[in-house]
Amino acid sequence: MFQGTASYVGKTTLVAGMCRLLANMGYRVAPFKAQNMSLNSYVTTDGFEIARAQALQAFAAGVPPSVDMNPILLKPKGKGVSQIVLRGKPYMDVKAGSYYDEFALDLGLRVVRESLESLLERFEVVIIEGAGSAAEPNLYDRDIANMRVAKIAGSPVLLVADIDLGGAFASLLGTLDILRAEDRALVKGFIINKFRGELSLLEPALKFLRETTGKRVVGVIPHLGDIRLPSEDSVSIANINPSGRVDVAVIRLSSISNFTDVESFALNPNVKVRYVASVEDLGRPHIVVIPGSKNTVADTEWLRRTRLFDALRAYADSGVGWIVGICGGYEILGKRIVDPYGIEGDAPGEYKALGLLDVVTVFRKYEKTTRLVEFKFEGESPDIVKGLEGARFEGYEIRMGEVVLGGGALPLLKARPKGRVDAPWEVAGAWSNTYKVLGTSVHGFFDNPPLVARILRALGRGTRRVTSLRAEDVWDSELNRVAETIRVNMDLKYVFRLMGLRRPTRTVAI
Repeated sequence: MFQGTASYVGKTTLVAGMCRLLANMGYRVAPFKAQNMSLNSYVTTDGFEIARAQALQAFAAGVPPSVDMNPILLKPKGKGVSQIVLRGKPYMDVKAGSYYDEFALDLGLRVVRESLESLLERFEVVIIEGAGSAAEPNLYDRDIANMRVAKIAGSPVLLVADIDLGGAFASLLGTLDILRAEDRALVKGFIINKFRGELSLLEPALKFLRETTGKRVVGVIPHLGDIRLPSEDSVSIANINPSGRVDVAVIRLSSISNFTDVESFALNPNVKVRYVASVEDLGRPHIVVIPGSKNTVADTEWLRRTRLFDALRAYADSGVGWIVGICGGYEILGKRIVDPYGIEGDAPGEYKALGLLDVVTVFRKYEKTTRLVEFKFEGESPDIVKGLEGARFEGYEIRMGEVVLGGGALPLLKARPKGRVDAPWEVAGAWSNTYKVLGTSVHGFFDNPPLVARILRALGRGTRRVTSLRAEDVWDSELNRVAETIRVNMDLKYVFRLMGLRRPTRTVAI
């Protein structure tokens, strides 16, 4: 099990790399994270929602993502409230105190145990990722994502620290000091992650760590630079390809979710992807993307506070470029958001949105649509996607609202559940014949290379030659790079001995 001294020390990438390394060696391996807090999520083939990080780790392992790999997903909604997605379906909205006092050690821990035991029965190796810090004093007795999981699995623990930010050795020693003796005994080694420079210069510190703790340093993993893998959450947001000729501005909503939708643009070096949180930063981009949102009501109000509400309307009036809304962004482009039960907002209400599309979003009940879909453009299409009529594309839906088109909105595309040829096609997007504006409820809209290529060609600006890289091909290459880095820089002989892989048919966890 990989546990950390803090969040963002690189646990997710190390687990993905370890999954790829073992899969390449012929082991049937699966990832597991008991509890993840993220607004970037993924839909499994059977319609369950899990963190996108665990889906990526499953991809690294060469196995289909499963709800057992991430039984608890926490999706922050703002004001200290998160939605609990329990085994892939929305369970309830809670504040942090209620989560730990009423849920975590009862139903939460039972579900974690069941999911982990299911994976241990089905796979030879389970690579477990902890959450945040392994030793938060205020959460230690209620933590169901770190040492409790290690004990359930009977797993040794490798403690990871990020040396790039400084303080790695103090963090490792401090974490060990906070851990109880029984948990400290589970820690079988340290990983120094994201190291830059000469290893020989680090050796005195490594020796000090070994002598002080009596535990070995299992690996010093070099900094890998920019890794082209899906971002785990909004902390990872960064502008991409700053010298690109096509300017894609992504509105950095306060509750931004599934912003991985726009990362496919960045596979083309001609495309600059930048995140905008103020009027001053908006400029005159070729295309504006309003991404998904976990709270469309709050984000619509955020647009007003930042004055981006009026700036986006002015941009649409100018006709300079296109505005594309994905899921929550699609809802924000509409006329109104109707929330009669207070599902999205703090209280029941009706809220005015941007009014750039003649659509209304209604939150009728506390249920979520989660499904993989195929979609097609049908009928009259806007110039930006013209010529794609009849082609089939893939994506996924994660939504709680229902979008209703008015008479002034033109249907953009139709979607149906993937693999369900008997299912009817349903309208899942709209466009305007007044503005250069379109929206869709389908995530993964830009993950289809022919569609992105058509959009970039329509935008012009030196993009006649565009790449159509599949994101999966890029991930494959990057995961192999991470796996090779682990192979070269980690004491795998020791790690394999910890896992008991001298008997490769035995189910093990680390």
